[in-house]
Amino acid sequence: MSYQLYYSPGACSMAVHIVLEELALPAGLKPVRVRDGDTAKPEYLAINPKGRVPALVIPGEAGVLTELPAILTFLAESHDRPVLLPSDALWRGRAQEWLAWLAGWMHGTGYGLIWRPHRFSADPDDAQALREQGLNVVAQANQDVTARLAQRGPWALGDQYSVVDPFLLVLFNWGGLVGLDMSEHTAWIEHTRCMLQRPAVNRVLEREAVTIPL
Repeated sequence: MSYQLYYSPGACSMAVHIVLEELALPAGLKPVRVRDGDTAKPEYLAINPKGRVPALVIPGEAGVLTELPAILTFLAESHDRPVLLPSDALWRGRAQEWLAWLAGWMHGTGYGLIWRPHRFSADPDDAQALREQGLNVVAQANQDVTARLAQRGPWALGDQYSVVDPFLLVLFNWGGLVGLDMSEHTAWIEHTRCMLQRPAVNRVLEREAVTIPL
């Protein structure tokens, strides 16, 4: 038996897709396109009632695991070759610190405001102001990511590649998609170049038909 990954091309689920590929784990890939409303359809809600991606079906009786940080941590802790989380308790905490901030603030709040302002206000007249606020949130967070990478680099945890790095690749790509100038983020550009040298990353980008311009 193998894992089953429900993902949307280019979405945050791409980070899980990359980790599965890095770990060389067999997985059935189940595309559900957010833009087409697939995650709101009854057949997907039966898998993940939250109506979000990713969702990972675990072989056996474990069932379905949701939420990106949880899935990334589970995979890294369940399969130790290659090592995608540090053994040191503090640095494992640093990884969780990154994941919580990226998922909760950048993704959930920043990009949530940009792409789904209706989640924050039922008044359509508020949508533009909410999107602008989301762009401000993301722009500042991009500066923070770049500063952290410049301090530690080349990876989020310094010398060790981890489950945080595929998520950073997704968010770098999103910055360009929403019209932000990513050319000023030198350390993050270098991080992205390092990511694009990894065969597992390139296989996933090709499979999901995602191109990341530099």
